[in-house]
Amino acid sequence: MLPRVADSLSFLYLDMVRVVQDDTGVCAQIQVGEDRTDTVYVPTAALSCLLLGPGVSITTRALATLARHGTSVVCTGAGGVRAYAGILPSSLTTHWLEQQATSWADPARRLDVAIRMYGMRFDACDVPADATLHTLRGLEGQRMKAFYKLLAQQHGIGRFRRNYHPDQWEQQDPVNLALSAANTCLYGIIHAALLALGCSPALGFVHAGTQHAFVYDIADLYKAELTLPLAFSLHRSTNPEQEARRKFRDDLRLVRLLPRIVRDIQALLAPAGVDPDDEDDDRPDRRAVEMVHLWDPREGVLPAGVNYAHEEP
Repeated sequence: MLPRVADSLSFLYLDMVRVVQDDTGVCAQIQVGEDRTDTVYVPTAALSCLLLGPGVSITTRALATLARHGTSVVCTGAGGVRAYAGILPSSLTTHWLEQQATSWADPARRLDVAIRMYGMRFDACDVPADATLHTLRGLEGQRMKAFYKLLAQQHGIGRFRRNYHPDQWEQQDPVNLALSAANTCLYGIIHAALLALGCSPALGFVHAGTQHAFVYDIADLYKAELTLPLAFSLHRSTNPEQEARRKFRDDLRLVRLLPRIVRDIQALLAPAGVDPDDEDDDRPDRRAVEMVHLWDPREGVLPAGVNYAHEEP
């Protein structure tokens, strides 16, 4: 069996190495001296996603091996933040993409996912049982306003107002600059996780109208915990953007965010009453090419590779 996306070895980040295929397998080579090269073999059969950071080169043979093992390859910024491009193997299961598209296209299921997204940001006791989406938006606005005020008081800042104007970037205060930079890093990590699962970053449940709608949906689950406290801590910084990116990247080594993102996405998209940990369809399947199904409105799915022509009587 190939690994689940949420397993501990699901994601591997590399930078400043050359990834090649030798007679044994895929390996990462790094030059450590004029006449010495260290080699580390990549566990391709135990990986769902390989993140390639700055300074990485990779050969076609290595990419072909990763594709055969069902490993997604994502080009990222330093530390795995910011996703620039993704290469998905043809064997990647469409299970989670189908769950996402089905929930997104059904107004009732989309509303349910959106409400559960808001609910994940609150303590369970803070969410009324009969809360509507309109009510939750209002509660979220009140929560963020109170959180801004609390962080401002903790750091001795006057009144804070979130202010994002790309055309007036240099005029922003350090907190807003740091917050925008940290949020961009968070979006990159979530984008990479969505690509590894095979989901569409464009089909959002709360956000809409952008190719990154679902990225923004998931990012909102973590901002109050990760990017906001970091941004306020840099209110005296002379280079808040650079410090935010570096500190956010370093802190990610402690919070192990990628596996957590995967679990949360699966929990949101899994049908009601289904534990995503019991699902086997998040495993990249070597046999997926041979196990393509045909869609049928009555039967759901039918086996492919079958001649459905009716025989003449």
